[in-house]
Amino acid sequence: MIESPSDFRGVFRTDLLARAMYAEGAGIARCVPAGVAVPADADDVPALMRWSKREGVGLMPRGSGSGMAAGAVGPGVIVDLSRLRQLGPVDVDARRLRVGAGVTRGEVDAAARRQGLRFPVDPSSGAFCTIGGMVGANAAGARTLKFGATRLWVHGVRCVFDDGTDVWVRRDAAWPIGVPAVRRLRDAMSQIGAQLGNEIPASALSHAGVRKESSGYAIAAALGTNGHLVDLLVGSEGTLAIFTEVELSLIPVAGATATILATFDALEAATACAIEARLDGATACELLDRTFLDVAATDGPTGIPARAEAVLLMEVEGDTAEVAVHAMTRLAARATRHGAIEVQTAVDADSEHRLWALRHAASPILARLAPRLRSMQFIEDGCVPPDRFPDYVRGVRRALDHFEMPGVIFGHAGDAHAHVNPLVDVTRSGWRDRVHGILDRVSELTAVLGGTLAGEHGDGRLRAPLLDRVWSLEARAAFAHVKDAADPSGVLNRGCKIARAGDQPIGALRHDPEAEPLPAAARATLDEIERTRHWNRFRLDGLEE
Repeated sequence: MIESPSDFRGVFRTDLLARAMYAEGAGIARCVPAGVAVPADADDVPALMRWSKREGVGLMPRGSGSGMAAGAVGPGVIVDLSRLRQLGPVDVDARRLRVGAGVTRGEVDAAARRQGLRFPVDPSSGAFCTIGGMVGANAAGARTLKFGATRLWVHGVRCVFDDGTDVWVRRDAAWPIGVPAVRRLRDAMSQIGAQLGNEIPASALSHAGVRKESSGYAIAAALGTNGHLVDLLVGSEGTLAIFTEVELSLIPVAGATATILATFDALEAATACAIEARLDGATACELLDRTFLDVAATDGPTGIPARAEAVLLMEVEGDTAEVAVHAMTRLAARATRHGAIEVQTAVDADSEHRLWALRHAASPILARLAPRLRSMQFIEDGCVPPDRFPDYVRGVRRALDHFEMPGVIFGHAGDAHAHVNPLVDVTRSGWRDRVHGILDRVSELTAVLGGTLAGEHGDGRLRAPLLDRVWSLEARAAFAHVKDAADPSGVLNRGCKIARAGDQPIGALRHDPEAEPLPAAARATLDEIERTRHWNRFRLDGLEE
């Protein structure tokens, strides 16, 4: 039994019911942690970190638990940062906002919009994902096509490093090298930089042509001309430091938007159009593959022709409605030139909402397929160079067909980034072997196409053991060097991003009917959270010790 840290003021629990409430997240994994710590405030985290290092107990930072790659589901002590909810005031002149790690993206954007500003990074989980989680994974979303991922919008992070040192790291300030961990990181990065072009090929630390990346550490960005320690920290998934506050950059609200829904009877035509969408200023370009359309059609007519291979949902914006309509007209013409068999446009909020409703149609339908079919996202974040995107989608289809498993493919086509929901029949003999077979084939496909396994959701524990499939030995050695420099005791999110000997990508699964059951009260609550998608619900609310 783990003893509570003596100088920790927050909630610390090791009873089975409390631990079971954190045994699952939105991804596929299940693991009952050793304990749960809920800091009273940001100032409470250093005491927990010092205790962790002294006792050798691993810590797993966690926000709402909506991550897909099991970065916050595993052994050790969960550090629930969702109660760090300070939100305050928008600096309109500087266009910045400082928030606690537990504030949701939706709350940040709402606060910014009250001042005529916005936070442009908007993953589909934005209503419930926390800013700390977004920064940890370098989250992205549909509008990354124009605005980029989270890293670009983080001005500073308040970090608790391995020895409990609590310090802000900001882009407009020098690295705080008075902190031992930062000093070690500086030395490690200097060594890696000196090896580039010699022991480490210059191309080893990034995937050429890939537009979105949340795998590995952003060493290349941090070593770049305008690079900073902030770049390295963002996307580190709680393995280098624990983030308690974040300072975000904002931009003005768009004056107007417009939406295009273009239908294609050839996947290659749709992806060719998607790759060029940014030339017309598209802020978003989403692909709905035939697999997605087939599932959506089970709930009634979608209005999409039966012969359609793919649909693109594209959005543009402008300072005025006239500018947005002009961009929409250009983009619609581009879709027609690429062979779209039907193009619909919308310029008012209600009409745009109706077009985007198709994008959100599948999730409720997939949920209704349970308990026989379970949506298991174990190959859900691949991103490849844009000209290889049709090969990736067709390769995923072939893998699913080979193992006789239905699935749904959709995603951010403008960035050549696909999400995949394999639908696993957990009553069918051999289903685990088919899961492993698909994972192996798609990992190999991604590597052959020069892609990454994690476009925006991070490596977590799901992909950490697979990094040798897409990263060179030199890159993985550099990642390990960075991790060892920041966390020589190895207590920060063990097994996340950097796999340990014997780690497997798929362990216990939360939808496995043969898995050891959780306590009934925990099972009921977690099922309700999944059904309602209220992932940011505080797990210990009303839970007696």
